[in-house]
Formats: sequence, C-alpha cells, structure tokens
Amino acid sequence: MAAATLLAVDFEVFGLVQGVFFRKYTQDQAIRLGVHGWCMNTYHRTVKGQLEGPREMVKLMKDWLKKTGSPSSRIDKVEFKNEREIQDYTFKNFSIKH
Repeated sequence: MAAATLLAVDFEVFGLVQGVFFRKYTQDQAIRLGVHGWCMNTYHRTVKGQLEGPREMVKLMKDWLKKTGSPSSRIDKVEFKNEREIQDYTFKNFSIKH
C-alpha cells in the first residue's frame, strides 16, 4: 500500500489574530493532527506559515484555521497559496517562529 499523499500549503490568517494566543493554539492543533510546519506573526498584524501533512490532516487544519482559531481570535479571512504535493516532510514538527 502506498503512503498517504503529503501536501504542503502556505497560509496567512487575517483578523484579530495577534495578542490572542493564535500561534500557540495553531501549534497545539497541528500537533494533535500530526501536521508539520510553522507559523509566525507578521508586521501586517496577520499570522502566516506553512503546513505539511497527509491530505486529510491538512484539510482539517485548513478548516480549523478558517473557522476556529484561538478562543479570543476573530478570523476575517484566510488565504492559502502554493498548495502542492511533496515527497517528504521539510519540517520535523510544527514550530512557532519569532
């Protein structure tokens, strides 16, 4: 049986996503789903990052970023770009960049 297809995608979340533990909750959710990658705050008051993982887990993570976020956050929109299949993980886990 072939291994599950791995997807990678870049994301950026717009809204009230800084100062509300958005990155920490994102990291916790990614770890729960087994998704690798990273996220960071931007100077534009957004959170951006990359996701890598099995197609279904990346889909669940994308849905979480669009609809859930951290309890105090307000998500106005999420942009996903450069979605592609990858052969192997680029990242060992999911980290928060500073």
